[in-house]
Amino acid sequence: MVFKRLLGALGVGGPTVDTVLDPAPVRPGGTLTGRVRLEGGTAGFEIEHLTLELVARVEAEHEGGESEGVVAFDRFTVGGGFRLAEGEEREVPFSVTVPWETPVTELHGQSLGVVLGVRTELSVAGAKDKGDLDRLDVVPLPVQEAILEAFGGLGFGFRSADLEYGRIGGTGQRLPFFQEIELVPPSAYAQQVDEIELTFLANPGGMEVVLEADKRGGPFSPGHDALTRFTVSNEEAGQRDWPTVVDGWMRQLVEHRASYASPMGHASPAAFAHDGQQHDGHRPGPGTGTAVAAGAAGLAVGVAGGLVAGEVVDEVGDFFEGEEEEEEG
Repeated sequence: MVFKRLLGALGVGGPTVDTVLDPAPVRPGGTLTGRVRLEGGTAGFEIEHLTLELVARVEAEHEGGESEGVVAFDRFTVGGGFRLAEGEEREVPFSVTVPWETPVTELHGQSLGVVLGVRTELSVAGAKDKGDLDRLDVVPLPVQEAILEAFGGLGFGFRSADLEYGRIGGTGQRLPFFQEIELVPPSAYAQQVDEIELTFLANPGGMEVVLEADKRGGPFSPGHDALTRFTVSNEEAGQRDWPTVVDGWMRQLVEHRASYASPMGHASPAAFAHDGQQHDGHRPGPGTGTAVAAGAAGLAVGVAGGLVAGEVVDEVGDFFEGEEEEEEG
């Protein structure tokens, strides 16, 4: 998705910018490549800075409830310091490294409903224009894919995925938000938990896998969440029996949840609390991935089988259209 924009701050006749991302898959911690196409206007202009900004649609909890907004999570200066002559056409290639914690937007070619974008900012004569917004698709790291497929093989179904503003205490999280992948448990775990929320926090040396088991309360028992964390290396994708590993994680998580009735499970009260918040057994409702629903037929099979509703794609389009309309205003 490419949008061509006039540099409105300079009026009619200003240069235009058109950013094109290369089609090669982008992984967390990987390289994003492409080129920025510039076309001169009716006069020459000094291009001071050409900047790319990674943005995400994120949910935030506050006293009034929940809201969604756009958060920028990285910036790269990819060019500038040259004169663009009248009518001149120029391409500026770029190659930048995205953060290791960049959320995953698709699995086996199917969207998870998470919305990321690359916004291009052009600075000319002291005026800035966020002139181009392109959709960014991110595929899992091999170890992330292996873990997701293991959950699918154990019978877990994909429910939704979204981005939550805040931090998970006790982890090495760096971005101001984290991704939650919500899974429906198979019958073997359905009595113990209603859903599992999975978060990957990748880094150059490995990855933290945070699991949260959510169980709603009944008439005679309160509901609460239990969290636990595991560490794996990025090189282990093809070296471990992941269904067995994940099953062990789940058994440990369920055992901890059953043994401790506190909202924080086996952890200390602040060990895994979201920054500025305390778990009370209630999680935010699904946002970006509201329309995504699948039974317990398996995560990998479910997503690959087209169980991601088409409405998710519409939401992605709405995100970009809304951003463009805001810029025009």
